[in-house]
Amino acid sequence: MKRREFITLLGGAAAWTLSARAQQPAMPVIGFLNPQTPEGLAGPLRGFRQGLKDAGYVEGVNLAIEYRWANNELERLPALAADLVRQRVAVLVSTGGTTVALAAKAATTTIPIVFSTGNDPVRQGIVASLARPSGNLTGSVFLSVDLSAKRLELLRALVPGVARVAVLVNPGDTANMEVTLRDVEAAARSLGMQIQVFKADTRDQINATFESMGRDRPDALFVAITPFFLDRRVHLTQLATFHRLPTAYSLRDFVEVGGLMSYGASIADAYRHVGTYTGRILKGAKPADLPVVQSTKIELIINRETARMLGLTVPPSLIALADEVIE
Repeated sequence: MKRREFITLLGGAAAWTLSARAQQPAMPVIGFLNPQTPEGLAGPLRGFRQGLKDAGYVEGVNLAIEYRWANNELERLPALAADLVRQRVAVLVSTGGTTVALAAKAATTTIPIVFSTGNDPVRQGIVASLARPSGNLTGSVFLSVDLSAKRLELLRALVPGVARVAVLVNPGDTANMEVTLRDVEAAARSLGMQIQVFKADTRDQINATFESMGRDRPDALFVAITPFFLDRRVHLTQLATFHRLPTAYSLRDFVEVGGLMSYGASIADAYRHVGTYTGRILKGAKPADLPVVQSTKIELIINRETARMLGLTVPPSLIALADEVIE
């Protein structure tokens, strides 16, 4: 083969390769918005990526993800949502509660949004209906706030004679705080309990709040679900144990690091649903045609070692009900 013919052949091969690449579809990019930090969301993220995988998408292989973390500064959420909209992501994934979902909803009416929340999304104005969400939003609801009454019942079963319960809420997360207080107050009245509300949205306020509870000596503590508290679960559980406060949480994450008891939805399962819906939308489904899915996996987790440190004996009836007992 002559040198000129060889060079021409190489040039043609290179041109074919560039043309083939140009014809390949671009890797879709989704936006992921969350009020927490990456470290505080490791477990749920695994569930989200599993849902994507179930739908045929793997990050870094045939999907790219732009992450935006608010680091528990909720006032940053609207700007972070707007930034993802400017990136023209294919889907905007909004996880971490009502405040995040509303920030995403305000940022775009055209980009599909898949959310997760522990509150009623209809009552919070996120979607028009669970069965027919309409517009550009759909998502997953994990039961948390609505389980307040059952959580108080289980706390009473574990702590005999409990009558005065402290309730810790985050005033920076207004939507969750209002719903939690409404439901806990109603549940406490029906159970003949008295509640005392404590508020904290900084580390120093958490410390001061526990000092105050240490002086007031309530019978038990009820911690509201909020991303801020989840990111500080080690700090909270250590303070509860130090002040010898039997405490009920919403998520197993607290019990895994030393908390006494949790009763609530599996967040990883809810995020898996979000991942699956995201994949379906990438394949052409419309959010309005995807009913908001309710995560039905509810867990009772008890840390028996923490119960021993608090001088409590876990009744056999609770052991039988528990999905997991941590020794």
